[in-house]
Amino acid sequence: MFKDMARLLITLTIIAASAGFLLSMVESATREPIKEQRRLQMIKALSAVLPEFDNAPDTDTVSLQNGVNKKGEPVQVTVYRARKGGELVGTAFKVIAPEGYSGNIEVMVGLRTDEQVNAIEILTHAETPGLGSKIAESWFKDMFKGKGLDNADWRVKKDGGEFDQISGATISPRAVVGAVKKGLEFFRKHKTEILAEGGKS
Repeated sequence: MFKDMARLLITLTIIAASAGFLLSMVESATREPIKEQRRLQMIKALSAVLPEFDNAPDTDTVSLQNGVNKKGEPVQVTVYRARKGGELVGTAFKVIAPEGYSGNIEVMVGLRTDEQVNAIEILTHAETPGLGSKIAESWFKDMFKGKGLDNADWRVKKDGGEFDQISGATISPRAVVGAVKKGLEFFRKHKTEILAEGGKS
């Protein structure tokens, strides 16, 4: 009986070691493709919100702290810088609207050099299909184009501002408008650091 138990333990050990080895091999083989896929998704988002560029904005970045989270840990914001012919043409960064109806809404904001919005892109959301989900539609995103801190009232119309809300789903657009405004305020506060040639990459 002891021999049977020993044989079983050895067999299980070999199986576990083999499984661990195979998993590590799979992880190693898929790590780079996954990394590349994420990079391509980032480039796609940046291309959607930035003016035309000829550099690689995902590698021309500045990382800045923007407060702390609920755990007291620093929150880092990465700003992507777009250039054409060596000249800066725009910047982009991600903002998170925690006040969405169904949780966080992630938004990529692209700015021109005059601090006005070139475009926004909704990266992720869990808003109600057919209602809050309309924040991802072109007509909603297009309202932000050309808007800056000094030429827009950053509230939805229901609150006295100029951004159209979505019928039956005011919470979602209100959250996006508020998050983009905070992003613009963050940019203005840190503009010198963001535009510095060296930056904090």
